[in-house]
Amino acid sequence: MTKKVISLAVLTAMLTGCMNNNGTTTGTGGYGSDGFGEEVLITTPAETQTLNNTYLMAPAPKYYIGNAYKVEDVQYIPVEDLTYNQTGVAGIVPVELNGSKTSNGETFDITQMLATSKTLPLPTIAKVTNLDNGQSVVVRVNNRGPFVNTRIMDLSPAAAAKIGMNGQTKVQIQVLPEQSIAVKNATLGATTTFQQTETVEVTPTQTIETTTTTVTTPAATGDYSVQLAAFYAEDSATALANRMKAYGDATVVKEGDMYKVRIINLDASQARSVIDTLRSSEGMAPGLLKNGRWINADSI
Repeated sequence: MTKKVISLAVLTAMLTGCMNNNGTTTGTGGYGSDGFGEEVLITTPAETQTLNNTYLMAPAPKYYIGNAYKVEDVQYIPVEDLTYNQTGVAGIVPVELNGSKTSNGETFDITQMLATSKTLPLPTIAKVTNLDNGQSVVVRVNNRGPFVNTRIMDLSPAAAAKIGMNGQTKVQIQVLPEQSIAVKNATLGATTTFQQTETVEVTPTQTIETTTTTVTTPAATGDYSVQLAAFYAEDSATALANRMKAYGDATVVKEGDMYKVRIINLDASQARSVIDTLRSSEGMAPGLLKNGRWINADSI
């Protein structure tokens, strides 16, 4: 039998509102400003769920990245990063959120292999490994959270049980690029050409033409820049920038360890047009900067 301990603070957080798409916090079907509350589970082997690939790879109501946003003065910048590979602490989503809506319009199902992320696109397919026992599970990331600095992911009770998690646990999270591209394309109804282009971005042996793209400093010369994605791999950023030349002055901007693909030197009307076109034609959720500072993409 499953036992759980939920504090009064967690119940309060779950009854408060959700964060809307413009980055302000109004409460989320289970997310308060402090994120999901931690649920302690005691499981038996009979409760371990079987991986359901059909569910994992099903099209979502929408493909959601979102703009940069803040929760409790902490800024999060969602990015499409097919090389994501991080270790940190994961928690468990409370069972009371079963049936609630996720950030990309899905219905949370505690019997499925699901997870949350502060920045990964929704849905994304990832492998989560319990570093205490080496057990792994493949999950569908379909919600934002947890909004606490001590955890980088929360797993559904079923996914947590599959890798022997009884509470907060140190894990390794690896995005599975091919599966993530496949579920993205299924959601967007993308063409074969688009799928092949995405595959080029993550194939390490592929030769990428780099002569048409310039790595610049973060400051662009125009008032407005539209950010399309961010990568740790320069080749992936360059490949996307080359493909985006049709929409404007696409370039790669290096900031810290990341390579960010932006269309620069735009006035307000051009930026609005580019954002609308990328949303409708490419299924992207671009961000917007004015003079190097993040602003709401729908503010112009």
